[in-house]
Amino acid sequence: MSATGVFDEKRVRAYGDKPGDGAVQVSFTLPLAKSARAAAAARAYVERMGLREPYVAFEEAVGPGFTFFVVYGRATHEVDASAIPAADLEVPELSREEIDEAIERRYGRRLVVLGCALESDAHTVGLDAIFNMKGFAGDYGLERYAGLDARNLGAQVTVARAARLAKETGADALLVSATVTQNDVHVRHLTDLVDVLEAERLRDGVVLIVGGARVDHALAKELGYDAGFGPGTKPSRVAAFLLEEVGRRKREERRS
Repeated sequence: MSATGVFDEKRVRAYGDKPGDGAVQVSFTLPLAKSARAAAAARAYVERMGLREPYVAFEEAVGPGFTFFVVYGRATHEVDASAIPAADLEVPELSREEIDEAIERRYGRRLVVLGCALESDAHTVGLDAIFNMKGFAGDYGLERYAGLDARNLGAQVTVARAARLAKETGADALLVSATVTQNDVHVRHLTDLVDVLEAERLRDGVVLIVGGARVDHALAKELGYDAGFGPGTKPSRVAAFLLEEVGRRKREERRS
């Protein structure tokens, strides 16, 4: 931080009790029974990460031969935040009423929006928050929009069924809720959907969005989706993106 109180984006370090102290918290599980030796191993493990002054703040046995740890430490490295490109979407802030009015004015019909979690993924908390009428954090869900024909298909929808329903309903958009696990099995389901839509020549006509834990816009684009939204996203942000993206595609169709 400079003398004027402004932080230098070229030299960003974690902030704990005071600027630049590098204080961080890490959590992990070791395949060791809870003991003094296990705690020492946790500290040593964190030291190997490059953190100084590791301190075990919490430890708990989570099963025979396994212990969960929360460890504090101090990082010495810095990052140049000014050199990192923005990976987030620029979406206009619009109210539900403004979005409904714009849909009616631009398209003269309701936009068909399908939502689901694919294959073995049974997590629908985020999907429900985006779709159901009561919405999330005081922001109404897509089912409340007059300009959207929003259909929540629920969990464990096969890739084949999602693609078939997108074709049968003439869907303008398909929203996929994904819990990206450490072995990336759900990433494979996401890319499978892109492949099927492309094989059926449906991809260009459907706005593809993925959301959920460990999902961001950069990952979504890498997987072949049009947008990615992480935890805490409000329905109106998704609806505003749909409004603009459907319009962009329509303009591209007229030019081609």
